[in-house]
Amino acid sequence: MDPISPLEQALHAARALVLADLVAGEVAEADVVSLVEDSIAQRRWWVEQWPDGMAFVAGLVAQDVQDALLERYGRWPLCPVCGSGDPHALDVEPELGPDPHWVCHKAGVKVASVGSLGSSTGGAATS
Repeated sequence: MDPISPLEQALHAARALVLADLVAGEVAEADVVSLVEDSIAQRRWWVEQWPDGMAFVAGLVAQDVQDALLERYGRWPLCPVCGSGDPHALDVEPELGPDPHWVCHKAGVKVASVGSLGSSTGGAATS
């Protein structure tokens, strides 16, 4: 059996992190998981073209899925920090960098690492 390449390891990790956040938000339906798979396929090509971007894949997949969900269903993940005002989505920071986090720009706080929304919301729905 051949060892798993660093590219495949990064893609599998990104998939797992984003799926964990979708599960935490109770939005991991089959059609939403398909959005993750679409992003993984696109990002595989992207990293093959720019190998130095491998550390950025998790944040990019999270952003891809967030954008696709916005087009189809609405904002995700909704901010669990702000209790008043209009509901708003969290953003991924850095937009292109390692160690991506979900942040609330309105409150100016880091909410959770990508993949850890369940621990920051107590497992409550964030969609």
